[in-house]
Amino acid sequence: MKFRQATTADIPQIQVVRHTVKENTLSDPGLVTDNDCEIFINQRGRGWVCEVDGLLVGFAIADLQDNNIWALFIRPEFEGKGVGRHLHSLMLEWYFSQTQTTVWLGTAPGTRAAVFYRKAGWTEVGMHGSREIKFEMTYEDWMKQHT
Repeated sequence: MKFRQATTADIPQIQVVRHTVKENTLSDPGLVTDNDCEIFINQRGRGWVCEVDGLLVGFAIADLQDNNIWALFIRPEFEGKGVGRHLHSLMLEWYFSQTQTTVWLGTAPGTRAAVFYRKAGWTEVGMHGSREIKFEMTYEDWMKQHT
């Protein structure tokens, strides 16, 4: 497995991964455009990818503008192999090297993602809209886990 910073050239494979997930699927695949991805990885924040034999199997994107985790998705056949954990760590290490502002994310209740974030030390703080749980990670909580 190779982990590295995402580039604009990765966007087609990022979109493939995003559309193969079984949970937190997009109701309309057109909601997240290639241009959106480019803006988030080059202007608003940064992204990371994991490749296996040249195939992009997971990606993560942090948004510094809204202090949000914009995306963390893994191809279903690569779930449970540590890809998400490693991408999560890379992303939060970078995020908290840029700011000490609390970061948040939303994910659907009752999903593997919700379990993943709880295990990773995120705090459930309520709902984001009507369909997602809102989680937060403070700088202090992150530093306690990684020092």
